[in-house]
Amino acid sequence: MKRIFFIGGIIAVAAASHAQVKMPPPAPLQAITQEFALGTIELRYSRPTLKVKNIFGNLVPYNKLWRTGANAATIITFSDAVEIGGKKIEAGAYALYSIPNEDSWEILLNKGIKNWGTAGYKESEDLVHFSVLTKNIKSVMETLTMQFTDITSESCELQITWGYTTVAIPIRARIKDRLRNDIEHAMATDTKPFWSAAQFYYEYEQNDTKALENIKAAVAANPKAYYMWLYKAKIEKDMGDRTAAMASSQRSLQLAREAKDEDYILMNGDFQKKLK
Repeated sequence: MKRIFFIGGIIAVAAASHAQVKMPPPAPLQAITQEFALGTIELRYSRPTLKVKNIFGNLVPYNKLWRTGANAATIITFSDAVEIGGKKIEAGAYALYSIPNEDSWEILLNKGIKNWGTAGYKESEDLVHFSVLTKNIKSVMETLTMQFTDITSESCELQITWGYTTVAIPIRARIKDRLRNDIEHAMATDTKPFWSAAQFYYEYEQNDTKALENIKAAVAANPKAYYMWLYKAKIEKDMGDRTAAMASSQRSLQLAREAKDEDYILMNGDFQKKLK
């Protein structure tokens, strides 16, 4: 027989010396993998469920170190360097701890990835320690939930929600210089990445002239790539050449119809309406 206890934010399982019967875990493990920037972020944490009104400041005390989950320490792994709390964090695995308070949480990344919860935690192993504000939500989240939100090429947020409380941890990746270096080296080879170069100059450098130069070369090499034609149309529109933009979009629409790609058919239709 097993008995489950929730003590000070710690879920413990006590097993009697009887025959063991597998039961559903009270705090099931979840693993999330999120592509981000030029790498990935992996998150592993156990998810307790509690049907109580006040979790924080009650079952999870204020101003006390919390494992940010249940059971073993919550682990976040970066395949590439990122910035968190204004500090560069190298690729690797880290324990994600927090200290909840009513209006804000303190967020800690720590080297103690083998810790069982907060047992074994050492302040000297903290890599970063900073605060984020809490927000109240109207509908209760009974199961601790973490997810990556607001994802762009260089930023995202790790959102943590439980009960009526949510916090968001900003994560940044500074990849612009690396991309520029990679593009410049690749453009010096025989196999030039015109499509990637067009995206880089348009989205990162805001250099429409170089973006247009590269997208023209890209569609010349891939004349049936309707997604490239629409991208060309967007650049031309931003440069004020609405006639060229319409012609490129019409070409994209024709090719999308031939490929029976409904998404690009709709996108071109919407784009052309805005041009008129």
